[in-house]
Amino acid sequence: MLDPVTQTRGPDNSSPARRGSSPAGASEQPDLLLIERARGGSEQATEALLRRYGRRLFRVARTVIVDDERAESVVREACVAAFSDLSRYEPTGKFAAWLTRLTYQQARAERRAAWDPRGTTPGETAQPQDLRELAAAVAQLPEVFRTVFVLRVIEGISGIETAASLGVHETTVRTRLYRALRRLDGELVRSIRLRPDLLDLPAGTLQSLVNSVLAHLPRSPATAGGAAAP
Repeated sequence: MLDPVTQTRGPDNSSPARRGSSPAGASEQPDLLLIERARGGSEQATEALLRRYGRRLFRVARTVIVDDERAESVVREACVAAFSDLSRYEPTGKFAAWLTRLTYQQARAERRAAWDPRGTTPGETAQPQDLRELAAAVAQLPEVFRTVFVLRVIEGISGIETAASLGVHETTVRTRLYRALRRLDGELVRSIRLRPDLLDLPAGTLQSLVNSVLAHLPRSPATAGGAAAP
């Protein structure tokens, strides 16, 4: 039997809001409400969704792309495409899975170099030694196992949502997770579970991502005129 995965992570609120704090309760509003507001041009709703899922998107991109800067670029491009046309999202599925799948597809489409676990990524030297060692161990996994391992064990989402995020069957997710766990030492996996900050966004990346995505999106008349977004 597989070891239980960690609990689903909450939204990443480590960075300050783009213009002061987020609107009261925005971080607690359900996805569907925020999506409807974002469709109406609300930058606050878009920002709340980006902050809610930014870490997950970066992590899945980072399992495919060789360095932090390119992974951030992939996430930005995927989010600009997604939020520019939210009509493509079908409410029958989870928004997080849809957004994660777009990011994963974007990362695979733009990958030009194989994952190099020996490479040094921007900001890597600033990380504690134990985090670097754990990240290097995860990097040794083949990509198809690594992505499932990161989503199931590090990000802590369900097998069903992981399958939807990657566009594969849930049975495939279970098989890949099993094989990933077989390749890693049990004590190492336990150490990984105890580090929710593993493969986290580098300092300032979430804020940079929010600013960049919002700058690339069309502005509603109210927002362009300086009024508060609906």
